[in-house]
Amino acid sequence: MTLLIAADLASIALVTCLMLALPVLARPTMPFGVRVTTDRAGDPAVVAQRRVFARLTVMMAAVAATLSVPVLLAAGHPAVIGTAVTALAAADLLLYHRAHRKVRAAKDVGGWTAERRQGVTVDTTFRTDPIRVPWAWSLAALAVPLVTAGIGWSRYGELPATLPLFLGYGIAPAQREPATLFNAFEPVVYQTAITLLVLALVVILLRARPDLDAARPKGSARRYRVYLRGIAALSLLSAACLNLGLLVSALQLWAIITPTSLWQAAAYLPLAVLLGAWLVWEAKVGAAGHRLPALPGEEKEDSGLAQRDDDRHWFLAGTVYVNRRDPALLLHARIGSSWTLNLGHPIAWLLIAVLVVALASLGLSALFGVIDLPQKQSLF
Repeated sequence: MTLLIAADLASIALVTCLMLALPVLARPTMPFGVRVTTDRAGDPAVVAQRRVFARLTVMMAAVAATLSVPVLLAAGHPAVIGTAVTALAAADLLLYHRAHRKVRAAKDVGGWTAERRQGVTVDTTFRTDPIRVPWAWSLAALAVPLVTAGIGWSRYGELPATLPLFLGYGIAPAQREPATLFNAFEPVVYQTAITLLVLALVVILLRARPDLDAARPKGSARRYRVYLRGIAALSLLSAACLNLGLLVSALQLWAIITPTSLWQAAAYLPLAVLLGAWLVWEAKVGAAGHRLPALPGEEKEDSGLAQRDDDRHWFLAGTVYVNRRDPALLLHARIGSSWTLNLGHPIAWLLIAVLVVALASLGLSALFGVIDLPQKQSLF
């Protein structure tokens, strides 16, 4: 029970720290997903919302800990931790959205948009000399599935008739399933899917519209190039870390190592390293590379323009973008190192429709017995 309480409090502390870091790591000109000029980045209205958000977030953490610990002592089930963390994250996101609305209201009332003439900057070298996929960083992500497949193939003939239930980052020794080819090599299937998905995402992101600043066209373009190269490399490293965790689980699945709490923690260790790497990246580089130091000549760069980016097209605190007049399909979101689809673009809805149809077809096929879906828990 002590371990469950410690896990509960640690999870609450982790979610709280991540939420407190969101406004701190954001670009100074993008407080709570609202675009402002450099002159307004330190406006009293913005500073006040940062302080209120931090206080309310800490208060919500205290409430979550106060309510979840007694429930956990009474129920004694790990599901309480997941429920508490989910509720806390939802409450913190609502607080973030509240701060977004307050800053946007201050911007509208104060007429901040009219203080500078709006404009855009374009760097055609992102098309004539695009950033290439850093294939060297993909070697680890590609090597781990090959090593896992090799180990599994050498072990396959010695496997028992049944295998433990594979849970992704761990196994359930008490639950058994037939040692079919798919069940035995399921970790490799996950690894392959992760690797291909990350590679595809990297290729797409490198072709997405750059997030440049009209006030600092030269400096923002250079920083964004550095930023995009780092994002590509770190994404491929992420695939390698995810695959390493699955390798540890695969070794337990094939009874090469005995499943213990220590090995369970070892499966999650690459994920912890991955989280730390992304946090360090955000702290040192920042979204769109805004934390990178300026080169000589860039310190005082100011075109006198403000980036044209209407808040009316952004929803859910800068995470959802809808603009029918914008030809861009994929663009950088206003929160962290993330991208979002332009839901005003017809192709975006076509992609969503294809995904919905594919999932619906899969569900109907399973419902009518055409295919059998494995009854398993989440990959994590």
